[in-house]
Amino acid sequence: MNLFTKQQQEFRTRHIGPNELETSQMLKETGNDSLEELIDKTIPPAIRLQTPLQNPEPQSEYEYLQELKKVAAGNKVFKTYIGQGYYGTITPSVILRNVFENPGWYTQYTPYQAEISQGRLESLLNFQTVIGDLTGLPLANASLLDEGTAAAEAMSMIYHHVNKTDEATQPKFFVDNNIFPQTKDVLITRAEPIGIELVFGDYHSIDNTNYCGAILQYPAGN
Repeated sequence: MNLFTKQQQEFRTRHIGPNELETSQMLKETGNDSLEELIDKTIPPAIRLQTPLQNPEPQSEYEYLQELKKVAAGNKVFKTYIGQGYYGTITPSVILRNVFENPGWYTQYTPYQAEISQGRLESLLNFQTVIGDLTGLPLANASLLDEGTAAAEAMSMIYHHVNKTDEATQPKFFVDNNIFPQTKDVLITRAEPIGIELVFGDYHSIDNTNYCGAILQYPAGN
């Protein structure tokens, strides 16, 4: 048996599911004659649909994309002034071609998880490898999903570094008023279960309270 044939068989056993013999053995073990009987016994009738799903007729990928374009054409595009950390950027053509338009970065690594996160992890690994080679250091930084997540992780890391026991000696963390609202919300959500006491104010007039850390927004939200 060559390697390709072996890999095909391994894929089938992992992802396709039980065959007829295995299904009949499991049904026998559970005391059922069919899958329909098993479903009838396990799923309450009150939550089961009595009629087929009202799904539209199947479409090819081309037909689906054409329909989406028609729907999108009805949108009115306005200039956005949202700000709040979302600024216009220039994406170099080489990045556009090799990352955003390259399906190798966002095709699924498993049949059930078609998303870009796996390609993103690979790109971060490549980035860290290059940074490690350039600097010669044993550690290299890597970005997180967004600014709010990065701020919350930094706050949590600082808090646990300063307070090394269950009894926190410095539970307060200072947050400047000009922080973006979405970042503020993530900090509040993360701080509560950990026991971090957030103190909001103007960093120009910060008091001498013994904080475990502080976060300032630059550029500021206001």
